[in-house]
Amino acid sequence: MKMTIGEIAKAINANTDNFNQDLLTTTVTGVCFDSRKMVAGQLFIPLVAEHDGHDYIDSAIANGAAATLWSKDHADRLPLKIPALVVDDTLKAFQNLSKYYLDKINPRVIAITGSNGKTTTKDMVAAILSSSFHVTKTHDNFNNEIGVPYTILQMESNTEFLVAEMGMDRPGQLDFLSNLVQPDVAVITMIGEAHIEFFGTRDKIADAKMEITHGLKSDGYFVFDGDEPLLQQRAKSVDVRQSTFGRNSDNDVFATDSKDSQYSTEFHVNLWPDVDFTIPMIGDYNVNNALAAISVGRIFQIHPKIMAKQLAKFDPTKNRTQWLVGSKGERILSDVYNSNPTAAKEVLIAFKNTDTQGRRIAVLGDMLELGTQSKEMHASLAEEIDPASIAVVYLIGTDMAALYDKLKPIYAPENLHYYQAGQIDQLTADLEAELASNDEVMLKASHGLHLENVVAKLTK
Repeated sequence: MKMTIGEIAKAINANTDNFNQDLLTTTVTGVCFDSRKMVAGQLFIPLVAEHDGHDYIDSAIANGAAATLWSKDHADRLPLKIPALVVDDTLKAFQNLSKYYLDKINPRVIAITGSNGKTTTKDMVAAILSSSFHVTKTHDNFNNEIGVPYTILQMESNTEFLVAEMGMDRPGQLDFLSNLVQPDVAVITMIGEAHIEFFGTRDKIADAKMEITHGLKSDGYFVFDGDEPLLQQRAKSVDVRQSTFGRNSDNDVFATDSKDSQYSTEFHVNLWPDVDFTIPMIGDYNVNNALAAISVGRIFQIHPKIMAKQLAKFDPTKNRTQWLVGSKGERILSDVYNSNPTAAKEVLIAFKNTDTQGRRIAVLGDMLELGTQSKEMHASLAEEIDPASIAVVYLIGTDMAALYDKLKPIYAPENLHYYQAGQIDQLTADLEAELASNDEVMLKASHGLHLENVVAKLTK
């Protein structure tokens, strides 16, 4: 992003009567809402949440902020050292600025949501499209009302495609994000139990996910999991072109087979049986993510052999079914960004089918936001865990106690370990002492358990 202060002010309807002409023609080279990460020349966005961003203006100025947005209800603290664009609401102004910039650059937009797989699918779509176009994609999981505008404002002026991941934890959130970006293609990867605490049922989760189509252009495409009855039913009310993916042969794009190797998965697609597809991830569920991405590539006429080449080398976002090597030489399957029962079971299935000369060790942490069904859902993971395939199990978190109770009858005490949420350091120390060079260890939990700290210690 490169815009003058005058252009920014006009885009967000901020008054500049007291600004001199030199200030208005000053170029801003980006936006930042964390003063610690401010790069000289950027616009500071002081958001008000748990902390008030206005309190950090001195830090932003010290780190080179060229200008700042400023809430009019903080007018008594108006900074004098840099231009301050006074607005009613800094978040709303930030969002309006992103909308202005999106319209100015005018890329085609791919919006992606789903209970599982949206980040991986985003990475796959971006890899496929980048073979022929200049692509900007969501960084990490910047997928909410702050993250999506931030992603938009990171676009270079030559961006032809924006691949925007969109998350949600309440009704109306995807409606806002979809209307903000007005996608050319809207993708729903699947419907699971994520955030069921807030929605109550999968039906209501499906209703909320369908909001991603609310801003869809009239000549756009809706791409969705055609094996999901909840989406099949709701798609009938969306009057745009549609493309389905999945495993059933009545989908537009479906896998005719799939085979896991040690650290990758191979499959074929009905439309091009002679093309060999490989993704650098294990797990049959990741094939579905690839089918969603292939569906998008097909819409924009990317050759199937080019799609196969791009998928074979795409770079997944960190901690999503990511293979690492530990300090002892052990193999680590890190999938610790988030978790829910469907995702955890799929990773367990993939993990217990790997080839290993040593033991398979599973580390599972609480799956959050499951509501009144949480303990039952945690206990249900036992369906995919047994001593013959997973030799040792480490569990951490309040509701993982339900899975611990379920596994106690089938595991020897020395092979089944349970820790309270605050005992992550003890878990890490015990796991480090147990691991041998030929073992494989899988880690899966919601982000609130911070198993990424365990991964960091094991790979140090």
